[in-house]
Amino acid sequence: MKRTDREFTKGNNDGIPLSPKDFAARFTAVSGASPGRTGSLAERAYLAIRNKILKGDLAVGEALSRRKLASELGISVPPITEALQRLEREGLLESKPRVGTRVRVPTPQDVEDRSLVREALETQAARLFAERASAAEKKALQKMGREVDQLYASCETASDKNFLFLVNTYHMSLHLRIAECSRCPVLRDAIEKEQVLIFNCVYDTAAQRGNLGSDHHARLTDVLAGGTPAQADAVMRRHIRTGLKEVLKGLELLDRKRSGWRHKRRK
Repeated sequence: MKRTDREFTKGNNDGIPLSPKDFAARFTAVSGASPGRTGSLAERAYLAIRNKILKGDLAVGEALSRRKLASELGISVPPITEALQRLEREGLLESKPRVGTRVRVPTPQDVEDRSLVREALETQAARLFAERASAAEKKALQKMGREVDQLYASCETASDKNFLFLVNTYHMSLHLRIAECSRCPVLRDAIEKEQVLIFNCVYDTAAQRGNLGSDHHARLTDVLAGGTPAQADAVMRRHIRTGLKEVLKGLELLDRKRSGWRHKRRK
């Protein structure tokens, strides 16, 4: 996402909020966000299925059909199977013998554990960002934070899942950008490898968490850009914990509506 972060923020220097249509066009152009165009068939299937989960097209608890996915994606069943196995290893799917595979239903412990891992990694990234990022990088991050807030505000009136998916992806790139500017590649890679941002997005989508405030990310990036390492640590910790109870409550309501593995078989 490195090229996306730099080119997108660089491309909107006039300070005018982007419309959903303009943002989708620009973000797709700089990120190459056309899933399934490169890589092996299994990699293409993996990204496409993961994106369906992140968009909410494949809902938490939904049972999956390999043949249905193969038909939709224009890919044979073996690469689909390989992709599903990878997603299961990563914790996004779960399977039962003689029952099938479905989008993993997160438990409260899952959500809390992932939140703790994310907090540990991202608070350290925030501290290092405050210490090591250049003045230009700090200014660019503040701009990016305001763009994220503007785009999430647009989501309140835009019902397009693809647009919300792109905004969530841009939001994830903001957090990865903080880690990149910490000058610790291992830390940045750990955040990506542990997929803490991916799971955060899945939980938010599943629980249908609402907007957290018009300046939620502006406040975060302002402190990271102008505060001490200790202040950066504290504001990131609050940022990550905000909304956790809302997500847990939303997932609890979803759990009450479920009636087993066959509940949401795709047609």
